[in-house]
Amino acid sequence: MLVTVVIASMAAAVLFPDFGARFAAFPVYCLMVNFFLSYLSIDLADVWKALRGHVREILGFTVLKLALLPVALYGLFWVAAPRYALAALLLTGVSTGVVSPMISNMVKGNSSLVLVVVVITSALAPFTLPILVKLLLAREMAISFWAMLKLLATVMFIPIVLVEIIRYWTPRLIAPIMKISFPVSLLMFAVINLGVFYRYAFFFQEKPSEILAATGVVFFLAAIYCAVGIFFFRRGPLHNHLAGAVMLGNINNVLVIVFSSAFFGPLEPLVAAMYTIPFFVLILPLRYYRRRKASTP
Repeated sequence: MLVTVVIASMAAAVLFPDFGARFAAFPVYCLMVNFFLSYLSIDLADVWKALRGHVREILGFTVLKLALLPVALYGLFWVAAPRYALAALLLTGVSTGVVSPMISNMVKGNSSLVLVVVVITSALAPFTLPILVKLLLAREMAISFWAMLKLLATVMFIPIVLVEIIRYWTPRLIAPIMKISFPVSLLMFAVINLGVFYRYAFFFQEKPSEILAATGVVFFLAAIYCAVGIFFFRRGPLHNHLAGAVMLGNINNVLVIVFSSAFFGPLEPLVAAMYTIPFFVLILPLRYYRRRKASTP
């Protein structure tokens, strides 16, 4: 349903840009609502418990996730497909998706480990991603580091603070909010796409083939993410293999849509939006991987 909403709202923005323009002011706020709803399911007390015993692994994985792998894939795409190098950098360097623990549960991964990495990368990405952009694209783009940092910090930290306020002062509100979180999230996704992609209507109408190319790029990236995540935890138990794949493969691509539309575009928001498809499709190969490894003597 989410994939359908994402594709349909993109198509509506491209086909009816005047309608999409009415939502131009809302993407940042809608993204904050989505983060707020997602953070409601994360209890920081559980994060501290899960952190014990995994400090070294988590530190190494965080460096890989937010620094080493983004730079490596940026370099790979710069050589092989330079038009998509920035998109690869943004998607790879963004934080792990806040719904990743749920995805991990579906494939029977180490969800406690996933939860810790979600919180750590969410706290660090607003700083590390602008640094990577400035270091790697300094000669090409004059973009303010502080403008990028302000946008990322605003959309990620304000929802966290609001969730902790509610959790402390009015915890009874959490359950009723969670009951309506999915339809509200769908609405927020639709408004984000309408408010972002209307401005690129002419580009996509003139070059519809870009959509197919972006789809190929995101599936290539998703395959690399899963392979690297599994390889990183290759000496650990099976549920850590799956956790590694989830932590790299399930990313905050919607944040990249909003962030890249503010500073770049139109290619980068398109690639980020198309990543919604492998975001959920990854569940199938990971389940197959688990069954195959579990049956191997």
